[in-house]
Amino acid sequence: MQRTIRTFSVEDIIKFKNNLLYWAQQFETLLWLDSNNYHQKYSSFDGALAADDFTSIKTDHYNAFEKLKEYQTITKDYIFGYMTYDLKNDIEQLSSTNFDGLDFPDLYFFQPKKLVFIKGNEVEFHYLKMVDDEIESDFEEITGLKKQETSIREDSEIKIKLRIHKDEYYAKVTKVLEHIHRGDIYEANFCQEFYAENSTINPLEVYKHLNHISEPPFASFLKLDSQFALSASPERYIKKEGTKIISQPIKGTAKRLISEFDDAQLALDLMRDEKERAENVMIVDLVRNDLSKTAKIGSVKVEELCNVYSFKQVHQLISTVVSEVAENTHPIDIIQSTYPMGSMTGAPKVSAMKIIENLEATKRGLYSGTIGYFTPDNNFDFNVIIRSILYNEEQKYISYSVGSAITAKSIVEKEYEECLLKAKAMKYVLQNSK
Repeated sequence: MQRTIRTFSVEDIIKFKNNLLYWAQQFETLLWLDSNNYHQKYSSFDGALAADDFTSIKTDHYNAFEKLKEYQTITKDYIFGYMTYDLKNDIEQLSSTNFDGLDFPDLYFFQPKKLVFIKGNEVEFHYLKMVDDEIESDFEEITGLKKQETSIREDSEIKIKLRIHKDEYYAKVTKVLEHIHRGDIYEANFCQEFYAENSTINPLEVYKHLNHISEPPFASFLKLDSQFALSASPERYIKKEGTKIISQPIKGTAKRLISEFDDAQLALDLMRDEKERAENVMIVDLVRNDLSKTAKIGSVKVEELCNVYSFKQVHQLISTVVSEVAENTHPIDIIQSTYPMGSMTGAPKVSAMKIIENLEATKRGLYSGTIGYFTPDNNFDFNVIIRSILYNEEQKYISYSVGSAITAKSIVEKEYEECLLKAKAMKYVLQNSK
């Protein structure tokens, strides 16, 4: 579908980004993606806003990939949206029967009438023909917005509860370890939910605060009527550039320290940590296997193994696995053959998913699913939904989940500490309004 493209130069791009996000709140459907200018090899833009759905697809997991394939093929345009973790049930004989307080549809994508890309100091408006006469006035309205101050919390203090308490967590992780020692699995990503009931927040302000203290490369703000995902994700799940496929699993975490010397030492310790490296290498093997399903023979390669990437809150071990596909390979087939991402499941994947489904207390839904987009020429880029606050405004339900990879070398107490470290930013943002 043809879009009208207009490019503007903007002096203060940070102010423009802020204004753009405030301006977009008028729409019932919007998705904002922000790389926070994080230096990375594979990047298409600094920010993108998709707003106001012209067409959309919303479905449960049943035949979800087939429906998405049909929608993406027919639309032949930019489509933005998400896939929940529970699409696993469309691929394997699996189910998701745990508690769900958020009620996100299993899959949602939309074709935006209005699309804005930010690249350096250039702003590109890609509008469908039916609204292209609004480009000029929208640009003027966005640039002319005055700073808006609102509070993060809209009512009383948010009381965060644990779905799994500490003793129960210890018992459940011990069960995962029993499966590992029996040889059922090598690794499992076990997750737990923190939640608040009867609570309301200002989603945009919470997102801005969370993004500010993390500044990750795969941040996103999703609004779907009264459901919101406020994500400060540091992880890319999968990207397609022409015939090249890029997957960048994260496994291995260490905290940041104020002292530069001590902080650098912690990063070095993380790189040398046998347990953390083993976690990462197991998932790299899984990703290589997943990518090989659609790859040209011999094209799957590990570009980087266990490199330390530093973010505001944590150091992470990240690996990059790439492959080449035939030009006629359907983009949905590539995603379906690698879904869900190995970093959030474990290995072997199906066995790990069965075990964690039995032990976890919450349906994962959008957490450990993915947010991203497809381009008109069949490229795509998707993140992993971690370090994210999910919010159902109607139900007044706030949720964030964290997990860690359990391997044979795991110490239960340390896994619990890692979960609390990952939860720190979300908890801080929800309990500290302006």
